[in-house]
Amino acid sequence: MSRRRRTWRWLAAVVVGLAGATVAGVAVAFPSVAATTCPGCYGMEQVRPGLYLEPGRSAAWERQVAEAVDAANRRVADFYGGRQSHPDILACLTATCYQKIGGGRERGIAVLNRAVMLSPNGIDPVIASHEMSHVELHARLGSGAGLIPQWFDEGLAVVVSGDPRYLKPETTGDRCRVSTQEALPRTLDDWLRSAKADQDMYAKAACRASQWLQANGGSTAVLELIEHMAGGGELPASLAAASRGTPS
Repeated sequence: MSRRRRTWRWLAAVVVGLAGATVAGVAVAFPSVAATTCPGCYGMEQVRPGLYLEPGRSAAWERQVAEAVDAANRRVADFYGGRQSHPDILACLTATCYQKIGGGRERGIAVLNRAVMLSPNGIDPVIASHEMSHVELHARLGSGAGLIPQWFDEGLAVVVSGDPRYLKPETTGDRCRVSTQEALPRTLDDWLRSAKADQDMYAKAACRASQWLQANGGSTAVLELIEHMAGGGELPASLAAASRGTPS
């Protein structure tokens, strides 16, 4: 074997070793990323395209999950006039499973805007559609997603899901359960801190998002916002004003 060939084989071994170490590092540091990338590697079983469940489940529980996911898909499609995202869904029957795939205390979570994980307490159309709304919005916005205030992203997800914990029914004129005139968190870090400190933060964001929708044309306004932002436009004045707590 020539020295050059030995050198290339050594370099290839180093690269493969580094790649393996990187994958292992991601799996340890970000199990949810690894789990949604390779659900089968974490013991999840595919029951239909895009839907992965914890093994050892009953047929009744499997039907419950499928029905919840289907209902959530309809809610998102109805609001956005169709779907552009098709996130994989990973649903757990036990807390042990959810912890294994990287979940925490939340009922559900969107991962990298391409997958949704549901905890045993998140097998519900409201929770599933909330997380799917995040994925759909970001898929449509593309590179413009980073300019959308986090409070609006979260508040809109509440509106799409129709979460009764944070919003009154659509039949009421004012859907707000908790209103505020204060500025709302614009970045993800600020949102996480604020939501942890204030149990009403989701209700406040949902109220503000609902008010913005009512004042600007409902779901049509969101589609126009997406087209504007995805095309490289700046945050509209009405939404910037809503972030500050001033009337739009």
